[in-house]
Amino acid sequence: MNTRQALHVIGTAELATLLLMLLNIVTIHHPTISGILGPTHGMAYTGAFITAVLAANGRKQVWLRALVPGIGGLLAARALPAPRTPGVPS
Repeated sequence: MNTRQALHVIGTAELATLLLMLLNIVTIHHPTISGILGPTHGMAYTGAFITAVLAANGRKQVWLRALVPGIGGLLAARALPAPRTPGVPS
């Protein structure tokens, strides 16, 4: 798994946990669900930012996009160049 794929997976988890937290607030607002999803979302957000910083290679646009709450990991993954496939001319 390359860094772009890892960032995409982490970004998806970040977005999913945010949507589930919002759904919980709008519907039943169960404190246990909030207590689980809040820290999980925070870890996904932090993980997306750290992964983006490590993968940026000096490109500010990658890690700056990771700062956007909820979708930053996915935006940063899109800002990374696609991995090169061996044997395929560029």
